[in-house]
Amino acid sequence: MKKNKIYISIATLSIYCMLLILFRVKISNSFFYLFLVWNLFLAYIPLIISTIIKEKKSIKSKRIKFWSLYTLWLIFLPNAPYIITDFVHLQQGTAMPYWYDLLLLSAFALNGMVLFYISINDMHKIIQQKFSTKKAWFSTASIFFLCGFGMYLGRFLRWNSWDIIHKPQLLFNDIAIRFLYPLQHPKTWGITIGFGIFFTINFYIFKSLTPKNEFKNNI
Repeated sequence: MKKNKIYISIATLSIYCMLLILFRVKISNSFFYLFLVWNLFLAYIPLIISTIIKEKKSIKSKRIKFWSLYTLWLIFLPNAPYIITDFVHLQQGTAMPYWYDLLLLSAFALNGMVLFYISINDMHKIIQQKFSTKKAWFSTASIFFLCGFGMYLGRFLRWNSWDIIHKPQLLFNDIAIRFLYPLQHPKTWGITIGFGIFFTINFYIFKSLTPKNEFKNNI
C-alpha cells in the first residue's frame, strides 16, 4: 500500500511538471524548456532498473545478472539529480515571467531528486540485505560522490550516459586527465565533493524521516 502511494505521488508530480511545460508552450509559443521532459525521462531510468532488481528475486540471487543491472543503474543514476543543474537556464528562457520559469525548473528538479532518492533507497536496502549495513552505507556514500562527478561530466563536458559505449576512449581520456592532474581542475572536484556531501546529508535526512519498515516487504 505504501509503495503504491509513493508511485502515485511520483506520477502526480510528473503530471504536474508536464502541465507546467505544456502551459508554457501554449502561452509563450516557445519550446525552449522542452529538454526538461527528456531529462525527466532519463531520471526515471534508474528507478525502473532498481525496481526491476527489487521485484525480481531471481536477479538478486544471480551474481552476473545483479551486477550487470547494478552497473547499468549506476551509469544512468546521475541523470536523476542532473536536473537541478538546469537552473543555469533560468535567465535564458525569457518568454515567460521569471517566477514561472523558477516554478517550472523547481518542479522538475524536485521530481528528479525524488526519483533519485527513492531509487538510491531501494538499492541501499538491497545491498544491506546482500552484504551488511556498513557496506550499504559505504557504497551509497561513494555513489553520491560519483553522481557529483557524473553531473560535472554532463553539465560542463557535455557527456551523456550512452557515451560510455558510443565514445568510450574520449570519455575515459577526459576522466583520466582529471584524476592525473586534480589541481588543474578545481571546478571538477569542487562540484564532485560539494554535491557528494550535499546528497549524503540529504539522504541521511531522508532515511531519518523514512519508517524503518518502509519497503520492508518489497526487498
